[in-house]
Amino acid sequence: MVNSDRTPPVCPGGHDGTPDTGAGVHLQNQLEILIQDFRTSTEPPMPVFVVHAQDAADDEAVAALVRQLHTGQGAHGTRCAVAQDAYEGGTEVRRAAAMVRALSDPKKWGGPKSVYRRYAFPRLRLVHAVEDAVTALGDQWPAPAPDSPGAGQDQRQLLLDQLAEQRWRPRNTARWRSGLPLVDMAHIFPASLVTVLAALLARSEWYVAVGAGLVFLLLLTVLNYVLPGRAPIFLWLRRESRWFMTTTFLRAADQDQPTEASLLRPVRSWKAIAARAHGVAEALKSGGDFHLQLCVLALREDLRDNHRRWSWDLRGFKRPRPPVLFLPRADDRNGGIELIRAISDVRSRRSELDPLLVVAAVRADDVPRLERSVVRTPPAPAAEPPKFGDRLRTWYREWAHNLRAEQSPSRERSVLPWVMKIPLPHDQLGPVEEGRPHRRASARPTFARLVWALHTLVLVVALLTAGTVMRADALHDRYCSASVLTANRDTRRAQTPGGSTECIGIATGDVRFADWLPAPVSGDDDAALTAGGGRPWTVAELEDRIARQNAGVLARHGGAYVTVVYAGPLSADTDSGSSLVKGAEELAGVYLAQAVVNENSSVKLRVLIANGGLDLGHQEEMAEAIAAYAAHDPTVVGVVGTGRDLKSSRATTQTLMRAGLPVVSGTNSATYLPREFANWFSLAATDEWQTRQLGLIAAQLRTPDRRQYALVLARDTTRTDDLYTDEQARYGRRMLQRQGFTLHPERRYNLSGGKPELRSHAQEICRSGRVPSVIYFAGRVEDVDPLMTQLGTEPGCAGKPLAILTGDDLSKADFAGGGQSVAPDVTLYHAALAELEQAATRTAFYLDAAEHLPGLRGHRLRHDSPALASGQTALAHDATRALFWAATRGDRPQSRASTWVNLRSVKIEGMATGTIDFTGAALYGDRTGHSIVLKAVRRADDGTTDTVVLCRRTAGDTRRLTERECRLR
Repeated sequence: MVNSDRTPPVCPGGHDGTPDTGAGVHLQNQLEILIQDFRTSTEPPMPVFVVHAQDAADDEAVAALVRQLHTGQGAHGTRCAVAQDAYEGGTEVRRAAAMVRALSDPKKWGGPKSVYRRYAFPRLRLVHAVEDAVTALGDQWPAPAPDSPGAGQDQRQLLLDQLAEQRWRPRNTARWRSGLPLVDMAHIFPASLVTVLAALLARSEWYVAVGAGLVFLLLLTVLNYVLPGRAPIFLWLRRESRWFMTTTFLRAADQDQPTEASLLRPVRSWKAIAARAHGVAEALKSGGDFHLQLCVLALREDLRDNHRRWSWDLRGFKRPRPPVLFLPRADDRNGGIELIRAISDVRSRRSELDPLLVVAAVRADDVPRLERSVVRTPPAPAAEPPKFGDRLRTWYREWAHNLRAEQSPSRERSVLPWVMKIPLPHDQLGPVEEGRPHRRASARPTFARLVWALHTLVLVVALLTAGTVMRADALHDRYCSASVLTANRDTRRAQTPGGSTECIGIATGDVRFADWLPAPVSGDDDAALTAGGGRPWTVAELEDRIARQNAGVLARHGGAYVTVVYAGPLSADTDSGSSLVKGAEELAGVYLAQAVVNENSSVKLRVLIANGGLDLGHQEEMAEAIAAYAAHDPTVVGVVGTGRDLKSSRATTQTLMRAGLPVVSGTNSATYLPREFANWFSLAATDEWQTRQLGLIAAQLRTPDRRQYALVLARDTTRTDDLYTDEQARYGRRMLQRQGFTLHPERRYNLSGGKPELRSHAQEICRSGRVPSVIYFAGRVEDVDPLMTQLGTEPGCAGKPLAILTGDDLSKADFAGGGQSVAPDVTLYHAALAELEQAATRTAFYLDAAEHLPGLRGHRLRHDSPALASGQTALAHDATRALFWAATRGDRPQSRASTWVNLRSVKIEGMATGTIDFTGAALYGDRTGHSIVLKAVRRADDGTTDTVVLCRRTAGDTRRLTERECRLR
């Protein structure tokens, strides 16, 4: 048991309690050897050292020796307690119990050099609380006389009421510790912390989370401490309660009523604790050794817990020295001998080792009261008697060796196996030479003490706080919706060319893209700010209405709905002049389709909104966010939108195709997408087909047998993602060549501050000797006014007839309202994707719009109403209705794969643009039946703009347009 290689080093001395007798030096060394073994985790068995004089005349010297050992151990940093010479009590057993009660005061276990915080004795205090409750109930409990006031009352409830009044604490003890209610903070504070974390994980603001935690903390504190006459709310979670319920020592106390407890069943646990308390109280009332042994058991369990190494605070590693109880005079006046007997008896019943080391001095006359110990007689005298220190170590080895056998039940009951009596001869009680060294176990701080300590905790908290703040800043800088710990990763922040911030991705949770639009100017709403003349609705209104529709679908139609994602440009930048008109009008069409469907269909439509950024500049990231969301939401059946033809359109469509999502676009006129991707469906006529129809006009502008010059003027797309312009320029050039025009070299103009630089181009075009009669303008609608200004003022062009051909982007122009205009003698011919006038007689679109769209209720809407004239709302509405039809074939929700397949069988009449018919759409090829309008725009005599429809086809009409039908007037 004792390893000579671990002999403690010599103590430098110079402290109080330095042993000055031979026995003192040897006993101090033996204690330090045990402490050194305890420090190195070998867990040696701790005996009850009973020292006594061989001669009764030396009893006082032995008592003084124990006091000196107490002083010395305190100087070494050991947590020591010393017993008084006398305690109150009617019997010796009760006096011993009073001694143990006194030991439940943590201050009794102090030491001037002891490390770490004080001991806690919750189990021992619980036993004393039950004991005090029994005392308070009086002598007649639990069997009151028939004529007494307590007769007829529930005796168990009386006990529980008394314990509740005591708050399950010993009577006359301080309610607060250190001025603060810390008894249950081990449960109250974590519960409040969980509240804070839950609020943070729900992405609440940090101050909301902290406020919720503080309110919850205050509420629990009030319920636990302030309300009188009730048990603590976390009583069933306390460690002493768990011990109270699980220790087998108390089974005999409540044999008639077995108890069980569960961590997750507080009511049942409370009933079990109440039953156990009642059984223990009755056993305490009956008297006997049970009271003392229960107190000793609680004491040793508390000490074991105070030295448990693998606890949350690693306190066992921080307390490398075991506690030592000194009894300078163990006799009948303080119950010391009965306490020694109880310690030995309890240890014999329990299998666990405990760290308590006891050093007791008894008078020589009282030694027989301890009966026989393991070391029954001193060893036989040898030829040369060994030194006292050698004999002491030999006795300890024999005691440790015989300990297991001596605890056997078959042994004589007179044996106290945990007691090791040490007779002290007179010669060992005399003074020794000055400077004789004694041992001291290593005082080096343990690794746990250095690392897992308050200063480490402060450092860790500081680092965690700094890391949390940095992470929160990073989350807020990256994501649109973030809290201190978490973020909604479906959307992220991005910078616009103008330096403002936009929100990219798919809106889930509380994300609203309208929150990221520029602030209104002069009280106007977001649409009036960015949509070129304003619309009667705002993006915020549409998002709110879609959210309410979605909430109703999820609340009342949990299994009968499909989800469609609208993907469009829902950002704006006033500095770059970029318009929100496209996204605002398309979103209105999607919402209108949702409102109509949910009003009339048994299968409901849920709409999620995705933003690809300013002019869909971040549509690849948007597509990745949609695909990631769709991976865990099988109700997502497809995407509506992606209405701009960009260099990123291929990657965007590829990402959505890999996710199994079909795409139905209302306005994207890319020629290559239906030829390359099987999941691509579009209501818009392709750029190539549009330019062929514009060729019907170009043919009429051509004079046979005469050289006529033409020019393609296009935006410079070198530094942009725009592919629509390149497609329009390429197909426009081919069309002009087919019509026999002589082409000037293509011209590309740049943008500066969001405005086109057209002056130098106009000068070179108009001042050359070969002024073109036809210009194919492959640009955007916002560039038309600057172009007309230059052509109308530049000599060589001003006052001369000039025709400008352009594609469908001009359908967004507001010529009637004065948003755009044309120069004198210039005729602008452009295509539009939606023929609304002829289709208006066969659709309920305008009635539905007046009923559901914000700001239009009560209005009489027509195809040329300003809010709907561009056709983008109509096209988005029709695209959404087509995708929903494919996703609910047979009036049942379909999977996204089935929706993809069903799209090629879609044919819906009565839509805003006519009949949506995908039945003739070839796989990886073009389809026919697009809606189209060719218009001519001129300056009228009164200075206004006059728009004339040359020819048109509604959706679903596959007849070819002819030059005669589209003749110029």
